[in-house]
Amino acid sequence: MTLSFFDQFMSPTLLGIPLIALALTLPWVLFPKPSSRWLNNRVLTLQSWFINGFAQQIFQPINQEGHKWAALLTSLMIFLITLNMLGLLPYTFTPTTQLSMNMAFAVPLWLATVIIGMRNQPTHALAHLLPEGTPTPLIPILIMIETISLFIRPLALGVRLTANLTAGHLLIQLIATAALVLLPLMPTVAILTGALLLMLTLLEVAVAMIQAYVFVLLLSLYLQENV
Repeated sequence: MTLSFFDQFMSPTLLGIPLIALALTLPWVLFPKPSSRWLNNRVLTLQSWFINGFAQQIFQPINQEGHKWAALLTSLMIFLITLNMLGLLPYTFTPTTQLSMNMAFAVPLWLATVIIGMRNQPTHALAHLLPEGTPTPLIPILIMIETISLFIRPLALGVRLTANLTAGHLLIQLIATAALVLLPLMPTVAILTGALLLMLTLLEVAVAMIQAYVFVLLLSLYLQENV
């Protein structure tokens, strides 16, 4: 029986229990917990260096009020990177290829930034819907366009993450299948295809990290507009 290439994106179950729940809890087990000692080991030092550097880069242009989101967005960044990287291992499932899960991340966080803007500075938040100096006949049209662009932001966040990871996984599986088929027929071409597969896997590792960073970076930009 020939399986579909999209079967890898179906949520697996074991004894009727969806394994996506296990995949979502696994990243927190992999990271070491900070200790109260003066000197930490190399893993904890690298982890602290990464978290501090990321938080400083993301929140440096944001007002002091937005720094309350540092722990949330930094944890989300580490969580998404871990899920994306674990999905590249054989016989694993990538939860971030599910649009429903990515939208569950994007919509509440985007809505929280909008609510903060409407509560703290409603005039400034509503001013984004109409650029300054707009001609009077274009005011209704621009307000409609800016409103649509505002509500499409969470959809863009979720679809961007889902589409990039899904496309990368599909391309890896297609090239791997081609290499296996060509191996008994044309070994030289199969070896070259395997080398291409290795380079594509390295590219997908970079994409997994970059897409998690872009997801959190865009959320920080939305937050910056509303604080």
